Amino acid sequence: MNIAFSPCPNDTFVFHAWVHGLVPGAPELNIRYADIDITNHLAAAPGGPEVLKISYAALPWVLSEYKLLPCGGALGRGCGPLVLTADSSVTDPASLAGKRVAVPSERSTAYLLFRLWAAQQIPGGLGEIVVMPFDRIMPAVRDGEIDAGLVIHEARFTYQTYGLSMLADMGSWWESDTGLPIPLGAIIAKRSLDTDQIADWIRQSVEYAWAHPEASKEYVRSHAQEMDDEVAKAHIALYVNEFTANLGEDGYAAVNALLSRAAREGLVPEIDPALLK
Repeated sequence: MNIAFSPCPNDTFVFHAWVHGLVPGAPELNIRYADIDITNHLAAAPGGPEVLKISYAALPWVLSEYKLLPCGGALGRGCGPLVLTADSSVTDPASLAGKRVAVPSERSTAYLLFRLWAAQQIPGGLGEIVVMPFDRIMPAVRDGEIDAGLVIHEARFTYQTYGLSMLADMGSWWESDTGLPIPLGAIIAKRSLDTDQIADWIRQSVEYAWAHPEASKEYVRSHAQEMDDEVAKAHIALYVNEFTANLGEDGYAAVNALLSRAAREGLVPEIDPALLK
């Protein structure tokens, strides 16, 4: 079975057991490790992998072919994207009016949250949006290539080491605005397959990871792009949570709220909520 997910610690932790043949009955995987911007486009391209990790923001474009699985993804509280600058004196979001801002993907949940936030907070409108791989954004902000950066993943734990300051937390804004958790990354599978069975294999892989946290350590480390072990551990603890095992009613409500709101703003195509389950 062809699958694509990121090399980030939460994804390698979640899929370790399946990748290594530790989930009974699950087929062997042909894996493509790719940044979220790449997987978002893979899902929308003809002949995409059977299973992928994508941004929830990209879901409206692929729901007809792919089904959202209720497990394996990244959704939670206190784990939202951050807007960073190199100038700690910049505290007013309106100061970003007309500025160059780097984002990890035009179809990322991070960028979608950022656009909804910016519509409220930056009446003057942004300047140029620059799409960069997420691991290049903080160096670019530090070096003055861009005025601000929207960051995800382990950047929550490491931005201070680049001398950067947080201007805003998209997760805190979303949670205070809606009371719902933040939908970040979704696991999807082609509707032509037995998606219930695939979801069960993923859930078993998650449960194995929790039951044997040391088993995946070397696998996670080998794909973590020289990330410090403690940062990787914190990353997993934040992004692999109760919603990874089961989206539940709060999880589905959060996804529906995000995509419905974005559709009203004309940022994504309108979806049929019935297709989410």
